[in-house]
Amino acid sequence: MSTNQIRDAFLKYFESNNHQVVDSSPLVPANDPTLLFTNAGMVQFKDCFLGTDKRSYSRATSSQRCVRAGGKHNDLENVGYTARHHTFFEMLGNFSFGDYFKQDAIKYCWEFLTEVLKLPKEKLWVTVYDEDQEALDIWVNEIGFPADRISKIGDNKGARYASDNFWAMGDTGPCGPCSEVFYDHGEHIWGGVPGSPEEDGDRFIEIWNLVFMQYNRHKDGTMEPLPKPSVDTGMGLERISAIMQNVHSNYEIDIFQNLIKATANLLNVKDLDNKSLRVIADHIRSCAFMVVDGVIPSNEGRGYVLRRIVRRAIRHGHQLGAGTEGHKAAFFADLVKPLVNEMGSAYPELSEQYDFIVKVLAKEEAAFAKTLDRGMAILEADIAAMSGKTIAGETVFKLYDTFGFPKDLTADIAREKELEIDWNGFEKAMETQREKARAASNFGVDYNDSLSIDEKSEFTGYENVSQDSVVSKLLKGDEEVTSIDSGDKAIVVLKNTPFYAESGGQVGDKGQLVSSNAEFMVTDTQKLGDAIAHIGYLKSGCLTLDSSVTAEVDTNLRQATMRNHSATHLMHAALRELLGTHVQQKGSLVEPDKLRFDFSHTEAVTADELNRIEALVNQKIYENHAVDVEVTDMDSAKEKGAMALFGEKYGDEVRVLSMSPFSVELCGGTHVGNTGEIGPFKITSEAGIAAGVRRIEAVTGEGAVTWMQSSEQTLNAIGGLLKSDPAQAAEKVSQLMEKARQLEKNIEQLKSKLASSQGSDLLSQAVEVKGVKVLVAKLEGVEAKSLREMQDQLKNKLGSSIVLLAVANDGKVGLIAGVSKDLTSKVKAGELVNVVAQQVGGKGGGRPDMAQAGGTDEAALPKALDSVLPWLEEKLI
Repeated sequence: MSTNQIRDAFLKYFESNNHQVVDSSPLVPANDPTLLFTNAGMVQFKDCFLGTDKRSYSRATSSQRCVRAGGKHNDLENVGYTARHHTFFEMLGNFSFGDYFKQDAIKYCWEFLTEVLKLPKEKLWVTVYDEDQEALDIWVNEIGFPADRISKIGDNKGARYASDNFWAMGDTGPCGPCSEVFYDHGEHIWGGVPGSPEEDGDRFIEIWNLVFMQYNRHKDGTMEPLPKPSVDTGMGLERISAIMQNVHSNYEIDIFQNLIKATANLLNVKDLDNKSLRVIADHIRSCAFMVVDGVIPSNEGRGYVLRRIVRRAIRHGHQLGAGTEGHKAAFFADLVKPLVNEMGSAYPELSEQYDFIVKVLAKEEAAFAKTLDRGMAILEADIAAMSGKTIAGETVFKLYDTFGFPKDLTADIAREKELEIDWNGFEKAMETQREKARAASNFGVDYNDSLSIDEKSEFTGYENVSQDSVVSKLLKGDEEVTSIDSGDKAIVVLKNTPFYAESGGQVGDKGQLVSSNAEFMVTDTQKLGDAIAHIGYLKSGCLTLDSSVTAEVDTNLRQATMRNHSATHLMHAALRELLGTHVQQKGSLVEPDKLRFDFSHTEAVTADELNRIEALVNQKIYENHAVDVEVTDMDSAKEKGAMALFGEKYGDEVRVLSMSPFSVELCGGTHVGNTGEIGPFKITSEAGIAAGVRRIEAVTGEGAVTWMQSSEQTLNAIGGLLKSDPAQAAEKVSQLMEKARQLEKNIEQLKSKLASSQGSDLLSQAVEVKGVKVLVAKLEGVEAKSLREMQDQLKNKLGSSIVLLAVANDGKVGLIAGVSKDLTSKVKAGELVNVVAQQVGGKGGGRPDMAQAGGTDEAALPKALDSVLPWLEEKLI
């Protein structure tokens, strides 16, 4: 069976057993700061297991794309060199949220493996948690699995990982015993059964893990039985494909073999067993899917992980000859096409964003070529400054980690120069980095330690801005109270309310709650579980539980917020139409006075593009389209082409917001009734806020009018200063700037003439050292950038000579050394300039005939210059 056939068979099997087939979630988990990447199939269902997310189904199945790069179980250096290490993999899973439990989970697992895939029963081995007699009995008595092929594994108390047959979501929260299924690859492969001393061998390979979420673990370690035990299972698609295709290594399955062959063809490599081909085949999968899910190479967070993986792939390409004669120089982005051929049917987003993926990876590949050059320059400078024969481990790590400079290339250079490397220091720095990665990749929150109340509020704000209601909860700090008095800061929860709680980037409403004897000022509105929390203070009177109040939203602020929110949807659609469908929302903020929209895009939006975006949004506003809202299920919403907003969670029913076919999005926010109500739309700024992420800010309605009036006043003021019509101000400023540039040019020419005349005077200061003309001088009133031209002129006039010039301005020292080519075999300009530079707190470098340097200790300059002639006396032998 092909990998694609196995994936389809798994999903169809569980669909036939009443499981909802759920699409893979993105690699970037929504609303989960505890994870860098989605690293397991259960991540998108985590809130279902916690009981905070209610779905229309109680059993689900998925094939989840996952990334693990670094950390306890997947060190990046192993990927490509072992049979089953990957940065990217697919996890097949079936899940029960309080529906079936151990009996059915084990039955489904056994039936799929032995009846659908028809694996030989005698090739399977099972593990259970040593205290889970229930699971053991099911395997032995109901499935009929031989007891002598079941290993009972104990709990490594508090561990998060399933290798010890007890799994936990974190230090606290849902947890429970596991049962794993292993496949025996045969006696010809070394390794022992699970739980034996030889279990780390490759003979018995885990293929399926059944997690029985049975308990809720608290901070003190107590285990409370869950009211609705659940099931979370996972089977690695690549592992089961290797078994079904009768191979031992995951890299021998069809998907990898086709990618390996494509890479070999690109780079003209004949040996298909080369491990560098495995590395590249693995890495193109993780890199392409990261870009699909909005990750862009950068020097921090997820972007940093992507950059490391891209550069590792490119380095392995260069090991295979990329860039040398007869081999392609840039190759990595070319592998996106064969990847689409392999996985595009299962993940159509690869095809939809093909051009964008290629663009991002090609740009990073080109940038790395420059990084290699920079790394070489840094390494050469550090070697020149060394006093011993050992390159510091921190230097190697800095090159490797910060500049992406391969450590083995550093080692090659060290061998050529007969130097050694402090590998212990390098490993120490690496381990520090690994610890940080491990900390970032684990759940780190207490799932029992969040403010929650057993209350639900009905939101009526789509239709109303005023609502009679009843106080159902009062909170001061974290404490529930029965009343609040004048001046108290508090949270008021109502049974129903027109106040919108902050969500989807839209800020919470403000306003007031008024009763017969109290007035509560609402300064913010937030969600508190299923309740809507009115945050503020009691302006007057006394407010008690069960009081009748009238909730009144500040209508001016609400209207302004709605205009900006609706405009955000129109701008999102305009960005995708004019810049490309790779544009994905990365965050937004909708306030009464402005809107802010962050989106994925690899380069600055040009002034012309901004004008066209603004014009298109205004066109849709002028067309006065009705803003239609339809409440439906997610599948129907997707059929309508509705886009989901970044970071939002959606329930069984979703609101589809349409402004003609131009903009169709899922959104729970408040909006205008017709686009014409938005009024004028004006973009006020565009900037980059992170690698591959741009931010546009804009205003609408009265805010846009105010902004334009302010701009007009500024333009009129400029016109007044220029004594020009404001309409001609740009042309007038251009003329003034050209005049200023010409004046600056004239000044530079005068400075150059002054320096040249000073240079003529310097010729008389040249002395002879061992028959060689030498000029060492400190210049006055000369800028450092003029030194190069001066040393060229002096060297030409002196002929065979050595020149060293220095300037000092504002405490900074500038140096240049020039050596005529006939003398470079005896004296190198780089060595000469560093004789002075090291004494003035700096260093430099350059060619044998010309080198420059800087320093910071002006006081040390005279003595440093005096040391030049004695140094040359020893050199010119």
